[in-house]
Amino acid sequence: MSDLNSILFPGGEKGFRQLSATASHDLGLDSICKEMSDKPKEQKLIMNILSMMTPDVYTADFRHGVFMDILRLPEMRKRLTELFDRIEFLNEFGTLKKKTDEKLGIWYLLHRLDELNDYIKCVEAMRECLDTDLHSEGLMHFRDFINSLYEDSCFAEMKEDIKKLKMEAAEIKSVTLGVNLNERFEATSLGLISINSKPFKKSNIVTNFADAVSKKKIHDSTEWDGDMHYHQVEKPQGNALDILAENAEFMIMKGVPMLYQQERTTVAGIPEGDGARNSTFYLEGIVNRMLDFTVKRLRDVLSKYVNVAVVNISKVIPEFIYYIRCAEFFERCTEKGYAFCEPCVAENGLMSAKGLYNLKLAMNVPADEIIDNDLDFDAENTIYILTGANRGGKTTVTQAVGLLYVLAQGGLNVPCRAFEYKPVDLIYTHFPADEDKTMDLGRLGEECVRFREIFDDCTENSLVLLNETFSTTSFEEGYYIAVDSVKALSDKNVRTIYNTHMHKLGYEASDGLFGEKVSSLIVKSENGKRSFKVMKALPEGMSFARDIAEKYGVTYDMLTGKTNRQDNV
Repeated sequence: MSDLNSILFPGGEKGFRQLSATASHDLGLDSICKEMSDKPKEQKLIMNILSMMTPDVYTADFRHGVFMDILRLPEMRKRLTELFDRIEFLNEFGTLKKKTDEKLGIWYLLHRLDELNDYIKCVEAMRECLDTDLHSEGLMHFRDFINSLYEDSCFAEMKEDIKKLKMEAAEIKSVTLGVNLNERFEATSLGLISINSKPFKKSNIVTNFADAVSKKKIHDSTEWDGDMHYHQVEKPQGNALDILAENAEFMIMKGVPMLYQQERTTVAGIPEGDGARNSTFYLEGIVNRMLDFTVKRLRDVLSKYVNVAVVNISKVIPEFIYYIRCAEFFERCTEKGYAFCEPCVAENGLMSAKGLYNLKLAMNVPADEIIDNDLDFDAENTIYILTGANRGGKTTVTQAVGLLYVLAQGGLNVPCRAFEYKPVDLIYTHFPADEDKTMDLGRLGEECVRFREIFDDCTENSLVLLNETFSTTSFEEGYYIAVDSVKALSDKNVRTIYNTHMHKLGYEASDGLFGEKVSSLIVKSENGKRSFKVMKALPEGMSFARDIAEKYGVTYDMLTGKTNRQDNV
């Protein structure tokens, strides 16, 4: 039988790095995951998978192949989802959830046998479901596993064993018990005479008893010749074991009214009083011991096959759910008019994105109002200093680039017309912190500490996204720190977008202060209106001070009430 590997981690989880919770929030992943599923458990699953990143090209291609199969085969998605719901129900509420059946009786084991049979049916249905035109290595390998499981002699034997055991168990209609008595007509022990495929016929036990005694039909051996018959005690409610328990007491003691109460407890050890209510479980134990060979065989069969039928398949279900929910989400977005493309690993260069847009923004904006952009990372453009008017789209573009990598490396399609990229080992974000996180160090101190941690941890295979970094202090102080930070990132050759109001950084980049790898990128304004289009160019004439003043509402018009600040913030 072939091994079942992950359809998300073809080489295992070694080499993956976890996107921080802060970075996930800065990129808007939490919002996207909520759009992909309305179940918190599934949202967490999708977030965990998307936030695990590796620069391994094979993993990205492997995942994308699986996703495309899931996306283009909606009927297969639907059937798999139904099967997974059934398996999840069995896992959550079935007896297979218990870790051991060492002390469990035949009635429990028979029920468990039915559940295992349900798993077999699920495997057969999954085999049929996957018998379609698959293209991806991951799903074809999973199909091979299911086929080998189905065709393997182990699986065939399991089906045959369960069928036979169910037939054997179904044939048990009654058991014949023998009761040994002492000279006072007290029961001293209980034993099994036979297991029968037919139920006893109803008759009068008192008549039979009197007839047997009067006609001296007392046997010299314990072999039953079928002469005595079964009397069913009339009882409106109760299961078979309850009736059997009470009948056992009735058959032995009914004709001996003078026995003391304590002597009556010798009947097969069945307790009196409140304990009599548990006689079903006591008698079940007796039956289990008498049917020990059947119980043992059931246990052997279940322990032999439970891992094959349950564990190996169940562990892949969350990975399928990830792909299915993502495919459903992209279908909904496509129906609304949003454009997506398949990402390709770049043979040359670091990234080429044509027509990119921010997926988080798109969830709240009609498709025909989305403004897309082009952007490349290559040998001459490793770091961009992004400037532009306040609320012109700088943060939106910065966030959009990060999402491209997260989605592509998660195996998904991306919000672009065309996208080629070199996978990154991790994405780092440096966005403005909440006020309560800056109390101890102050805003500038907190920004410096966070940037140093990012710089020490990132590599040339990382992506660093800086949003208004070092803008919480005076321009002179912020500019001084920013210049050294950009130089250091350039030396490390890290792909970076630094959006800022410090337009002077953009001019310095164009003048070559940071070397050939750092370029000025602007959000274009047309006749004073924001276009939300980005392009490589010198910062536009608007002063960084003017942008900051507008952002915080301290221009003359805003201060005097001639312009509503809310129109600009």
